[in-house]
Amino acid sequence: MGISTGWQGVFGARLLDRLGAGTRSAPRDALIASSVNENARGKAFGLEGIGDNTGAFVGPLFAIFLLYSLHVEMRTIFYLALVPGLLAFVMVLPVTERRGAATAKSKMNANLRQFPNGYWKYLTVIALFGLGNSSNSFLILRAQDVGAPLELTIFMYALFNLAAALISYPAGSFSDKLGRKNVLLTSFIIFMLTYIGFASAQNVLVFAALFIFYGLYQGIFRAVEKAFASDFVPENLGASAVGWYSSIVGLLQLVASVVGGLLWDRVGHAAVFYYGAIFALAGSIGLIVLTPKRDHPSAA
Repeated sequence: MGISTGWQGVFGARLLDRLGAGTRSAPRDALIASSVNENARGKAFGLEGIGDNTGAFVGPLFAIFLLYSLHVEMRTIFYLALVPGLLAFVMVLPVTERRGAATAKSKMNANLRQFPNGYWKYLTVIALFGLGNSSNSFLILRAQDVGAPLELTIFMYALFNLAAALISYPAGSFSDKLGRKNVLLTSFIIFMLTYIGFASAQNVLVFAALFIFYGLYQGIFRAVEKAFASDFVPENLGASAVGWYSSIVGLLQLVASVVGGLLWDRVGHAAVFYYGAIFALAGSIGLIVLTPKRDHPSAA
C-alpha cells in the first residue's frame, strides 16, 4: 500500500492482505480448537483475542504518534508497518512442530455430509448475521461524516480494539461455563444496537462511545463464534469445521460490504447500518430458533 499511486494498487494490496489473513487464520483457529479440552475452548479463543486485539490497539496509537508528533508521512507509516510483520516471520522460522497425539485430532475433510445437522444450522445462523456484517471501514467513513478529525477517528478505532481485548477472555470463560448460545446472542444484540446508533448518531462523543460498545461485540463474538462451531463436530473434523466456517464468514462479509457500498452511494450513509441491524435481528432470531443449545461442557 505504501507504493500505491491509485486505488487499484490499494485494492490489490488489500486483496493480498485478506488472502494472507485467510491462509493464516483457519489453521491457527483449528490449532487452538484442537489444543485444549472442550470445556476450555472459549478461554483459549478469548486468550487469542486478547493478543490480537491488543496489537490492534497499540498499532493505531503508534500511528497517531508518528503522524502528529513526529509528522511522519502516511506512506512512510505503511513502510514502517513492514517491520513487525517481518519480525513475526523471523520468529516463526526456528519453531519446529513435534509429532504427538494432538496433531491427529483435526484433519481437513471436504466431505460436507460428515458434518452433523447442528453444525449446518449454526452455520445458517452465522450466514444470516454475516449478510449484514460489512467492513469496519464504513464505521470510519461514518465518523468522518459527523466531523471527527482523522486523529480522533484513529483513536476511536484504537478504543474499539481495546474494548475487544478486555472483554475477550471473560466472554470466552463465560461461554465455557454458561453455554455459548446465550453469550453469542448477547454479541448479536450489541451489534444490532450499535449499528442503529451508528445510523442515527450525529455527535462525535456519542460516536466514541459507540466504537467502545462495538468493541464489546467484537471481543465477545470472536471469543465464542469458532469455539461454538468446533463444539458441533467430533475432534477429527475440527479443522474442517473451522475452515468451512471461515470461508462462509469471509465470503458473506464480502457480499455485505459490496451491498453496503451500494447503499452508501445510492441510498444514504445511514442505510448501511440499518441494513446491518436488520440482519443482526434475523441472526438473533435464527440463533434462538435454529441453533441447538449446546450446554457446555457436558453436551454431546
